[in-house]
Formats: sequence, structure tokens, C-alpha cells
Amino acid sequence: MGKIVLMMSMSLDGCIEGPGHDISWHRVDDEVHRYVNDRVRELGAMLLGRTTHDLMADFWPTADADPAAPAAVADFAAIWREKPKFVYSRTLEHVEGNTTIVRDVVPAEVNALKEQIGGDLGLGGAELAAAFLRQDLVDELRVYVHPVLVGDGTPLFPRTARPATAALHLTESRTFGNGVVMLHYERPE
Repeated sequence: MGKIVLMMSMSLDGCIEGPGHDISWHRVDDEVHRYVNDRVRELGAMLLGRTTHDLMADFWPTADADPAAPAAVADFAAIWREKPKFVYSRTLEHVEGNTTIVRDVVPAEVNALKEQIGGDLGLGGAELAAAFLRQDLVDELRVYVHPVLVGDGTPLFPRTARPATAALHLTESRTFGNGVVMLHYERPE
């Protein structure tokens, strides 16, 4: 059975975005981008919140149409189009491409999806991640810590999102040349 893998970037002070959904401080260079591409390529599907899905769907389906697009960007565009996506939204009416709308985070449905999809499920989006954490549905975390202090914004781990127990094992870490650090944690068996 696949695992739910929370995959998010955050500032050193714990924010995934600054005020006004600002992510201009993200340090995604070619090295980081290629690494993330390889991790996303390994996934069976992506689970996205509405805001994250909308931002991604506005750019990635045609990002490789620009002949000046860097190779890592073009690569991710192809991954995005092919990867099955499940967007959690109570209001979204229509999606395009390889995307399915899911209305609510229901543990039994999430577990059924984990059994149905071949491979792990990548989880993205602040509110969706909080909902999955509240219901203790996250199996692994891949947190990309950017060497930036945002000061104010949306926290990756709001207090209301934390499960009762949160003991994790660090299974991998990687420091990229631009100072971003990837921390990969798994829940104990």
C-alpha cells in the first residue's frame, strides 16, 4: 500500500508562504528542481488543496511550450500533465487533464486511494496538509527548508494541525548548493 508523503517548502521560521501568498522567496534552482522532479516522478499520484492546484494548473500544463524554458521546468511540466491528481475542494466545479475532484478528507476513502494507486501519494497545500495531519493520515514528510526568514505568513504546521503523537524518524537529509535543506521523516512502524 502506498504512503501519504507531505511534500512542502517552508522558510526557516516555518512559513510555506508570506503575506498575500508570496512565494518569491523560494530558492528553487536547477539542482533543487531536478531533485524535486525525480521525487514527484516516483509518486503514484498527487493530492492537492484547491489553492495549490489552481496555482499549479495555471502554469504547469503548458510551461514546456516556451522554447526558453529551462530543462527542469520542461521536465516537470511533462510530469504534471501525466501524473494523476486529486484536488480537494468543496466548491470546484470543473478540472482538466488527469485530475479528479474530491470533496472531503475522509480517512476510509484516503486509505482506499492508498490501496488503489500504485505508489505513494504526494500531499501539497497548507489547508489540505493541516486536514491530513489532524486526522493522522500523513506517513512521511519531505520538508524543503529555505534559508529565509519570512516573518509572517502561512505556517506549514499550524497548532490545530498536529496529531496527538508526532514522533518521527529522520531517514534522509540533503543540503543543496543554494542553502535549501531537505529533511525526510517517516513515522515509526
